[in-house]
Amino acid sequence: MILRTASPQDLPAIIALLTDEDGVTDPADVRVDEAYARAFADVDADARNEMLVLDGGDGTVVGYLQLTYIPGLGRGGAERALIEGVRVRADRRGAGLGRELLARAVERARARGCTLVQLTSDKRRTEAHRFYASLGFARSHDGFKLAL
Repeated sequence: MILRTASPQDLPAIIALLTDEDGVTDPADVRVDEAYARAFADVDADARNEMLVLDGGDGTVVGYLQLTYIPGLGRGGAERALIEGVRVRADRRGAGLGRELLARAVERARARGCTLVQLTSDKRRTEAHRFYASLGFARSHDGFKLAL
């Protein structure tokens, strides 16, 4: 497996992963509208963000996550990393790809000097929660969101 920075050509596969968590949507069937293209370009241009894909070696995107580096005054002024949007294609789960994807993301954060890696996950994704706990992530906080 190859971990690489996502390219605009990966956008249909990434959208497929994010919108069809339990199935396998053919990226060729995904419409990339202006909002998705703009969001991709904005994240890609931001030096504190990385969109990473796990490539099966043939260009097929089998995993994705977004890694954001957050500066702050807490923890002695150290940077922290936020992992979001973690997905592995439904037909490729159970083979250790998610474990590999997250391990590589954590290593990137560590190499950058981050002292903490945090992630968020929808409360309904109980399987994902068990998976994150198996990797050493602890449920330490409750999160709150306000839709605008």
